[in-house]
Amino acid sequence: MNNELFEALTILEREKNISKETLLDAIKQSLLQACKNHYGKADASNVVVNIDPNTCEFEVYAEKTVVERVEDDLMEISLTNAKIKDTRYELGDIVRVDIKSKEFGRIATQNAKNVILQKIREEERKVLYNEYYEKERDIVTGVVQRYLGRNISVNLGKVDAMLNAEEMIKGETYRPTERIKVFVLEVKDTPKGPKILVSRTHPEFVKRLFESEVTEVRDGTVEIKSIAREAGSRTKMAVWSNNPDVDPVGACVGLNGARVNAVVDELHGEKIDIINWDENAALLIENALSPAKVISVIADGDEKTAKVVVPDYQLSLAIGKEGQNARLAARLTGFKIDIKSETQARESGDLLEYEEDYYEDEYYDEENGEYYEEDYYEDGEYSEDDTYPEDGVYAQDGAEPDAGVDEPYQDREQADAGEDPANDEPQPGEQE
Repeated sequence: MNNELFEALTILEREKNISKETLLDAIKQSLLQACKNHYGKADASNVVVNIDPNTCEFEVYAEKTVVERVEDDLMEISLTNAKIKDTRYELGDIVRVDIKSKEFGRIATQNAKNVILQKIREEERKVLYNEYYEKERDIVTGVVQRYLGRNISVNLGKVDAMLNAEEMIKGETYRPTERIKVFVLEVKDTPKGPKILVSRTHPEFVKRLFESEVTEVRDGTVEIKSIAREAGSRTKMAVWSNNPDVDPVGACVGLNGARVNAVVDELHGEKIDIINWDENAALLIENALSPAKVISVIADGDEKTAKVVVPDYQLSLAIGKEGQNARLAARLTGFKIDIKSETQARESGDLLEYEEDYYEDEYYDEENGEYYEEDYYEDGEYSEDDTYPEDGVYAQDGAEPDAGVDEPYQDREQADAGEDPANDEPQPGEQE
């Protein structure tokens, strides 16, 4: 057994993660190249190299044709020399002639060495590329190395990645030797090794963080359907549960907000809104505009546009600071959203179709000092039970009537007048 060669290949396999078969193939190629250089021939197709993978013992020989007159030493052998090896050889037979690699010249040996080293470098690059290509679109932890202009070099263990300035979260600062989590954007194979681009602003960075924190997301019980993000400021995320017994929003938030807070801490305080995903575009848009309340949504699925009406006092909340809430909602849903206040919608006629079905009034609660909204139907049906609350407020669609109210109003005029059909006493100006 060639112990030295076997041990060397074992060490390379362990340290470089290059298979022994690949290294043995590199040695074969180097010996073939050395034969070409030694004999000064471009063609060495008749040279054979055999290596035993278990013992690393190898042999090199040339298959030569028996001829009367030798014109090519590498390809042919004379009949006389063939008879010396075996008297049974005749013209035209193929004879195996051993080649002693120790007799190769210095140049041939150096070239063989270069072939082996080149093959090792190529395999090392390939192994690194494959290793990090599998991590593409995933999160890895790296160590900040140094600033390269406005960009940062991040060491990922075996290779360095580049965090470009546009992929950094605005306001974050990074110190050398600091450990940070980054999202692998792209892995390119180059002659100098894999080139890796990473990011901390990509929306999927937030998704992967939730996968690492939330078991239900990791095992597929809860799906993150869509994410819209303005890095460093706010993220909106729509989630859906494949299990009716699992609340997707609650699973992502965690007990006392532990799960979402872990993600927020990694993002250095970035706000995260988690909403329920809905196949109904109008309901999805309504959820996406939270925390603002919505009066109506008219969504066009073909044109991917939506008209949204909100109460007057909710308009600024729906639009958000510098339009951020509306902008993120549009990215999250994929719809171009036009938001108007109730007054603007009535003036422009956008609520005409809405008003054909029901009206919506605002009421001022003197006790709490704030406005609240309730719906009533145009056809006089004030609730599922056709009852009217005692406090004079129209009941919401599908709402339960107030306790103790049994008698319905007969028409809108009676309701607006504040008359109570349950009261048997005559009203002023009426006959008993």
